[in-house]
Amino acid sequence: MSAVLPVLVIVPLVTALAIALFARGSERVADVLCNVGTVVVVGLVFVIAGPVLGGTTLAWFTGGASPLGVNLGVDALSLLMLLVISIGCLAASVYSVSYMDSYTSKAKYYVLFMLMLAGMNMVVLGADIINMYVGIEVAALACYALVAYGLDKEYLEASFKYQILGTVGTLCLVSGIGLMYAMLGTVSFAEMAGMDAAGVAGIAVPAVLLLSGFGLKAAFVPYHAWLPDAHSSAPSPVSALLSGVFIKVIGLYGLMRLLFLVFAPGSTFSTVLLVLASLSILVGALLALVQTDMKRVLAYCTISQMGYVLLGIAVGTPLALTAALFHLVNHAIFKELFFFGAGSVERQTGSRDISCLGGLNSRMPVTGVTTAIGFFSVTGCPPFGGFWSKLLIIIAAVQAGQTGFAVVAAIGAVITIGYFLRYERGVFFGSLPDALRNVKESPVSMYAPMIALAVACVALGVAFPWFIEHILQPAVQAIMLGA
Repeated sequence: MSAVLPVLVIVPLVTALAIALFARGSERVADVLCNVGTVVVVGLVFVIAGPVLGGTTLAWFTGGASPLGVNLGVDALSLLMLLVISIGCLAASVYSVSYMDSYTSKAKYYVLFMLMLAGMNMVVLGADIINMYVGIEVAALACYALVAYGLDKEYLEASFKYQILGTVGTLCLVSGIGLMYAMLGTVSFAEMAGMDAAGVAGIAVPAVLLLSGFGLKAAFVPYHAWLPDAHSSAPSPVSALLSGVFIKVIGLYGLMRLLFLVFAPGSTFSTVLLVLASLSILVGALLALVQTDMKRVLAYCTISQMGYVLLGIAVGTPLALTAALFHLVNHAIFKELFFFGAGSVERQTGSRDISCLGGLNSRMPVTGVTTAIGFFSVTGCPPFGGFWSKLLIIIAAVQAGQTGFAVVAAIGAVITIGYFLRYERGVFFGSLPDALRNVKESPVSMYAPMIALAVACVALGVAFPWFIEHILQPAVQAIMLGA
């Protein structure tokens, strides 16, 4: 079973090569190859799901001991992230079939798409921080190109800003990893977990560097400057992956691993994370409140919602971690759904300016209804998944004695309702402008993933006890391995 782990990286790479070699002259061949590749990855993830959820940790090693070898491993936390990555990428690849017709070469787009998938899988499969870092850079390089895929000035400028700040984050990560290796003598997660408290003391400098690097990758405030431009400029399926999957994998996942292996919960490091989480919740929500571009509203919403996940991680209790992972999954689903809806509206109307839209429920009913379901989840309406995850984060913060931060989370939830009510009213309700009288619903390949994600929003709310017990609690145990 361990032999499946490298295949999860190899399949996207081989698919990218096949698209580059055989699909340059045929967009339909590119569509098929990319979607087949993502389906295979999803299938492989489900193949390893049974043993991992049963308590087995899979590992695969070659090329020597860490940090020189290719060392891969998967536990319940890795599995959860693999599920988020693979299902998110499958939804985006199906959505891309029709959406990307108006862009340049779809074959080149799919090559970059599969490279990003390979990099993200490598991040969560890496059994040490070196292999994780390699995956981060592969995924990031592909993402820089995808943000600029439209080739207009706006896209190139956003990609350039992202590359500059991403490079700063990379330098912080490299420096932090090097210093941590010099101090601890290892980069292996398993070896870090076996150290006593004295073995990981006195590493404040690498802590700051790693926090800055992962913070930039995850776009927490004040590291968020690149995200609104990048997420709003990228093609909508890329925006959906950036917001729903990418920043969690290359930014938040590393923090989840290292916080409990190296930086003790309850320490100054955790306090800093609590402050960053609060800033992200409030600043992201307040900035979303004043945006008129649909995708910029969603981009700032991402900053705010990621603050909730970081808050749960920083509180660090089992309940808080369960709630944080639950909100991570909820956010991945409803944020992909929102960006797909925004892309659908932009493709059919030629605009994403909220002030120029309205009444689209009558012309695009599937997009309107599915986006409304995402609205109920992100704003925390029962019984949708987002309600339970936000509620559990607030309860966990109060139980841990962090009442002030719980109040911040509650205030952020109220502001979220405000800007999404404005979003829904401005795009889907009210009177339909005359210029949009002939607008039609998007093609089935675009709205089918939206329906699937909307169903998932409802299902997670209804079946959340089962999901917590069978999927999230094993992942929490994996996070707390080094606590």
